[in-house]
Order: sequence, then structure tokens, then C-alpha cells
Amino acid sequence: MSETAPSPLPDQERSRDEADVIVVGAGPSGSTTAYYLAQAGLDVLLLEKTSFPREKVCGDGLTPRAVKQLTAMGISFEDEGWIRNHGLRIIGGGVRLELPWPDLAEYPSFGLVRTRYDFDQILVDQAIRAGARLLERTSVSEPIIDPRSNRVVGVRAKDPDGEPVSYRAPLVVAADGNSSRLSVAMGIRKRDDRPMGVAVRTYFTSPRHDDDYLESWLELWDRSGDRNVLLPGYGWVFGVGDGTSNVGLGILNSTSSFRDVDYRKLLRRWTESMPPEWGYTEENQRGPIRGAALPMGFNRTPHYSRGLMLVGDAGGMINPFNGEGIAYAMEAGQIAADVVTQALARTTQQERERVLLRYPQILSDTYGGYYTMGRYFVKMIGNPEFMKYATKYGLPQRTLMKFTLKMLANLTEPRRGDAMDRVINGLAKMAPTA
Repeated sequence: MSETAPSPLPDQERSRDEADVIVVGAGPSGSTTAYYLAQAGLDVLLLEKTSFPREKVCGDGLTPRAVKQLTAMGISFEDEGWIRNHGLRIIGGGVRLELPWPDLAEYPSFGLVRTRYDFDQILVDQAIRAGARLLERTSVSEPIIDPRSNRVVGVRAKDPDGEPVSYRAPLVVAADGNSSRLSVAMGIRKRDDRPMGVAVRTYFTSPRHDDDYLESWLELWDRSGDRNVLLPGYGWVFGVGDGTSNVGLGILNSTSSFRDVDYRKLLRRWTESMPPEWGYTEENQRGPIRGAALPMGFNRTPHYSRGLMLVGDAGGMINPFNGEGIAYAMEAGQIAADVVTQALARTTQQERERVLLRYPQILSDTYGGYYTMGRYFVKMIGNPEFMKYATKYGLPQRTLMKFTLKMLANLTEPRRGDAMDRVINGLAKMAPTA
């Protein structure tokens, strides 16, 4: 006879340090997971090591893929702080090309920009409205593992006063970012065969603050000895709408010069080369240059193990093609919440485990082939000669670039799309899963 799993306790019988699910980290992945779990009627404890509002290193740009997720959570874009954009402006090889976002039924036709300073709090507030319990300034140190079952049954943490405290739940979601203490403690480490990037950014007071296109610069040059080196990555200029522009760059680890680059100095040299009327000068800089790692292409697996689920950066879910993380973090959060909800409705631990093990398979089926294509893409652009050729001959071809935009932003109709959609979807299905 199979073991009967305990049913969730009624709220009045449960102490404040118990829950159906613990979510560690209240960034986009954690807050989205908590929102959908709470919407399903589960008792969710959301633990965040900082307090809101708080700054995060990000480009602040949201593609239509992310806008779709925000819309699904009932978030309105009518209040101040949101600025819409119509598409992507690509600059490289002497070419300046504006490409509108694809006109699709699956996704909205606009993107957004909003600083992470309060973006994450907007998501957290939605999760709280749905019923999630948020504990701020609660730093999780490690999972609690039941020695009999060898499963995670909670987490140890420090409360805002620095006192040790424990929280218990039959499932824990690790949304604790690139370093992911929980994953490391469980022996789930990063994979060296997956791409990694570094992003640095700052803000400048600029007349370009209300630009209605996201701007991407495909050529980043750095000085190596007595020669200029074309780096595998891109620079961006995103108008924030509040009088400032978010200006930054992302570099990939697909070149030998990756570890030797001083990213902050490179950003400084790049902005100094821009027209002075744009205002990207040291005296107009608002805040320091900050950097962060970009874990890509499922660089940490498995995404479920012994009661622990990984979402967002903890599972390396950033798109290798374009460095976008928020949309995939939110999508994975919704997928994880759906799997957990179905699992906790089962009556035995064996049945629950069978459902939970579907989570990594769903992620693989959804993104695996596309992320594999992204890994090949990262290797190609790591070749400076390929990059020179691509920018010189590819950018002037508008039809080719429309195809490239759809592929890099992962914006296609899943069914009955145009020829471009069918080619991209077909390639993703044929590629080995990541």
C-alpha cells in the first residue's frame, strides 16, 4: 500500500511558520509562482532577504512576451512609471534599422520599460492580494532535509533581527537567483556547458528618456593590446520615461577575452563615444555602474529534486539569444505553480512525486530545443569574423532582420503562423532539448 501524504492543514490549525509551499526569493519568478499558488487556494509563504522597494541590476526592458505575463496577472499599465515601446532599433555595421514588434495573436504588439526599483514590488503586491504571505528581510541559509525521506521539508533562515528561525512546508521553490544557496546545498550546481553572461548598466539624465523603441547596439569594441577586439554581446539604450535612460551592455562567455574585460570601463568608453547631446556623460550619470551575472540556457539542472523546484535565474532560465530573463522567469513560475497545485491535490506521496517530476519535462518540452538553438547562436557570435560578416551583410536585409527579431525575442504564433513562424518553430522542435 502506498504511503498516504498529509493533507494541507486548515489555516486555523497551522502555525505562522508552516505553509503548503515556501517560495524563497520575491523577484519576478518567486512572486509569480506565489501569485498563482495563492490564486489556487494554497497557503504560500514568500521569503525575501531584502525589503521593498529595492534596486536590481537589469535593462528594465520588457518584450511583448513579458507584457503577456503581466497582463495575465491583472497588472494595469495605465499608472505612471510604465513607458510603452513599439519595437527594437538595431544599430551596427553603419546601419540603423527600426523593427516593430511582430503583429501576433499570441502576444501584444507593444513592449514596456519600468525600473526594477519598483517593478518587483508591483508583482509582490499582486501575490499578496492573491493571499501569499510575505516576510521581508528574511535571509534563507539552507534547506531542512528529513533524514528519513531525504526530502526537503522546509528552510532555515534568519529573521530581521538576525535570529535563527525555521519554516516548514512539503515543497520549497528556489527563486533565489543566480547564486541559489538552496540549489548548491542540494548538490544542484551550474553546468559548464551552458552559456553565461555579464551585464552592467547605469542611468543617465537624457533627452532620449521617452524613446519609444528599445535600442540595441550589436558592435561592442574593446582594446586588447595594440588592436581592437569585437566582443560577443550587445549594448542597449532604453528610455525609462522619468527623465533618464538605462544604458548598459551584456557580454557572453563564448570568447577567450570574456574574463579579461573590464566591463565598467568598457561601458564608460562606449558612452563617451556617443553624441554629447544625448547626455550620456559622467556629470549626467545617476547612480553607480552596477553589474550582474546572466545564467542562460538551463545552466542549472535538474529543475526539480526531492521537494525542491527551481525557477528563474536559480534554474538558469535566461534566453541565450537576447539575455531576456523576466518573461521566462514569470512563465516558469506559472508552470511551477500549476504543477505544484496538481501535485498537492493527489492523495499519496507517490502520486505527488510523479506529478512533480513532470516539471522539468514540461520546461524541456517548452524551451529545450529553442535554448539549444540559442547555445549554438552564442558560439557563432563568439567568432569575431562571423559578427563582422553578420553586421555588414545581414543588417541591411530587412526581411532577414524581421526573421531574426522573431527568433531572438521568441515571438511566434505557436500554430498557424506565417512562414517565418513555421520555420522558427520547426527548428526549435528539431533541435535537441537543452
